[in-house]
Amino acid sequence: MRITRSVAGRRRRTVFVATTGLTVTALLLTGCGGSSDSDKGADADGNITLTVADFGQFGYKEAGLFEKYHELNPKITVKEDTTAEEKNYYPKLLQQLNSGSGLADVQGIEVGRIKEIVDTKADSFADLSKTIGVDEWVSWKAKQATAPNGAVIGAGTDIGPMSLCYNRELFEKAGLPTDRAEVAKLTEGGWEDFLALGEQYKKKAPEGTYFMDSASAMFNAVVSSSAEQYYDASGKPIYEKSASVEKGWKLAAEAASKKLTQGLAQFEDQWQAALRKSTVATVVCPAWMAGQISTYAGDANKGKWDITSAPGDTSANWGGSFLAVPKSGKNVAEATKLVKWLTAPAQQAAVFKAIGVFPSNQGAYDLPDVKNATLPYFNNAPIGQIYADGAKSIPEAVLGPKDGVIKDSISTQINNMEQRGTSPDDAWDAAVRTIDKAIG
Repeated sequence: MRITRSVAGRRRRTVFVATTGLTVTALLLTGCGGSSDSDKGADADGNITLTVADFGQFGYKEAGLFEKYHELNPKITVKEDTTAEEKNYYPKLLQQLNSGSGLADVQGIEVGRIKEIVDTKADSFADLSKTIGVDEWVSWKAKQATAPNGAVIGAGTDIGPMSLCYNRELFEKAGLPTDRAEVAKLTEGGWEDFLALGEQYKKKAPEGTYFMDSASAMFNAVVSSSAEQYYDASGKPIYEKSASVEKGWKLAAEAASKKLTQGLAQFEDQWQAALRKSTVATVVCPAWMAGQISTYAGDANKGKWDITSAPGDTSANWGGSFLAVPKSGKNVAEATKLVKWLTAPAQQAAVFKAIGVFPSNQGAYDLPDVKNATLPYFNNAPIGQIYADGAKSIPEAVLGPKDGVIKDSISTQINNMEQRGTSPDDAWDAAVRTIDKAIG
């Protein structure tokens, strides 16, 4: 979990979550024991150093979890090796898996990569199905990391249940309701209602502002709210005839043609400036996006933003990762214990409190630091409730090995429709050519 929430790179910024304090007792209850005889990495005094390789911002440092683990297990020290961008991390991971060397005791895996790892490298990782309570996670999260033989090669960290972030000040100036329940009602029919709301906004929009930042973000939300996305259950790419892709593309083209979007590539400098200058009224908001907005919109815009439920009655998931334990490690047993502890409810709640990424472990949802969480920056929006409700309606989607390539290729062409005026037909043809070349 880091700063760009797409397969091409994970980005995230810390967002202050107002909750009750997570108790030390809760953390202690899930502590692990000492080193295992099966581990080969201990020194003469029985001390072990566990290495964790990840990308972006998983939140363990911010939540103080590695230090806490050392307190619970004095003979174990955890060292984190973080790569800023997932797009740089993943090729290195594949190279290490192919060579069989250089792997950490624990490796992070982005959700957009998990299917490819399950299909091609599952045998390289320890099976966690008997040691970690996979039934505690949202069901679709566990299945994403499950190999055909039933082995679970990764423990779920966070998920990205969808919501809608909106600028209350811009809504008010455009004559729209600002109450989050009223905004939710206006879009309860789905993303078509969202565009209709955009047309209402446009009628009285403050000069130089746009209803949304990016039509590609809306496209991702539409597709992610469907069980059928880019692949079918047999592993065959179906993006050209997928109903959700067709719907998302049509809505994105409509948004571009009606000038409802500023056409910004999310996370880039112009997008950050738009948030700072308040030129966009809505941002499609997976749980981790709130940190992005609060960081780049800055203190001057605190309280001007709010969060409500995503359009429609089916939520979507955008983002999330896993922790996996390579079989080749010298500390497999202890690494597995660490992964189990890091993904337990209390620790996932602590990470949520620290950086705002939402737990995949359902046991965390009733803990005070999740259940009662609000975001002061977003008008004290009850994010614990909003995200938990969204997580319950996320469909069990079929993932494919090249989901990220397909999504990024389509997003690029949506951006071309917005910025260059490329026709929908020409943009789609270009996307298909790029995707077919990439996936073979």
